[in-house]
Amino acid sequence: MKRLFALIAVFGMLFFMASNVALAQDEPAATPEATTQQVDQSVDQEEQAAAAAEEGKSLHSQLKQKFIEGGPTFMSFVLITLILGLAFAIERVLYLNLATSNTKKLLAKVEEALENGGVEAAKDVCRNTRGPVASIFYQGLDRFDHGIDVVEKTVISYGSVQAGLLEKGLSWIALFIALAPMLGFMGTVIGMISAFDAIEVAGDISPSLVANGIKIALITTVTGLIVAIILQIFYNYCVAKIDSIINNMEDASISLLDLLVKHNMKK
Repeated sequence: MKRLFALIAVFGMLFFMASNVALAQDEPAATPEATTQQVDQSVDQEEQAAAAAEEGKSLHSQLKQKFIEGGPTFMSFVLITLILGLAFAIERVLYLNLATSNTKKLLAKVEEALENGGVEAAKDVCRNTRGPVASIFYQGLDRFDHGIDVVEKTVISYGSVQAGLLEKGLSWIALFIALAPMLGFMGTVIGMISAFDAIEVAGDISPSLVANGIKIALITTVTGLIVAIILQIFYNYCVAKIDSIINNMEDASISLLDLLVKHNMKK
């Protein structure tokens, strides 16, 4: 019996040792795969982070690089042209939007005021309403005692004044629209001159010699055209807005004269 227990104990120890060896052999086989997956994941995360960072700064860095490559001198002039043109354009857009008013609603208030309180009440309505149409109405009502003919001449004259105020600043925007591509073309000419100077100094035509000058020429030209296109969009918007306001002024002025004629006949 003792020998039997001893044999069982020996076989148990051998089985335990064999199982430990098998486990030890299985663990190294799985570790390289897990390590490889972890390395791949870390590499992918780093590449994604680098790509995201590159995308985030790509636009700014490219614009900065092209600005430097185009020559800081002429690119600065084109940039100043864009800034000043946008300043005048934004000011006009804000002014024209504030000058836009509901002429039908204003006419209804003026008509009601004429019926209930007379000319003075209508003048108060115009005084408390912003916009060129209300200003024209006020000037016409203020001269109602001088007759309809005087009111008509006043409305026409003051309408011309208001139209001039609406168009104020458009000439500067047009100047910058014309100036931007001119500066770009000047940079083009200077870039080509520098390219030919490099050829003259080297005494040979090589792509590497003329590439810098041609790049400057193209970058300045494209920048000037882009600035002109942006300012031209604002300019056309302002012109269309002014035409709309002037048409409303003319229609409203005719309606005001009709209201004053009716009010004069009721007296």
